[in-house]
Amino acid sequence: MTTLTIAEAAERTGLTAHTLRYYERDGLMLDQVERAASGHRRYSDRDVAWIELITRLRATGMPIRDVRRYAALVREGAGNEAERLALLLSHRELVERKLAEVTAHLRAIDHKIALYESKVEGTA
Repeated sequence: MTTLTIAEAAERTGLTAHTLRYYERDGLMLDQVERAASGHRRYSDRDVAWIELITRLRATGMPIRDVRRYAALVREGAGNEAERLALLLSHRELVERKLAEVTAHLRAIDHKIALYESKVEGTA
């Protein structure tokens, strides 16, 4: 099993060491991050994969409280899959609404670009 220092995990995930410590302190990690004999954190591949999921959830607007709830459900183990599914489906719906809104904005920008391109091309 590969283990990474906090600096290596930060580099791999694109987060800061401060953010990684925060995730651990705030109950967002699945498990306690392993410690070396020196007391330094050692991140496993599983830890890094979980951090990457947290990053995606946060990047798509999931509130910390919901990420914390999701992590707690996963830690509890089998038997709460329906609740996990409901949480993720609700978040997916939010992401789809935001994506539709951004797509509409992009269409408006594309329309303006097309207008200016036709004007620029018409004067050349």
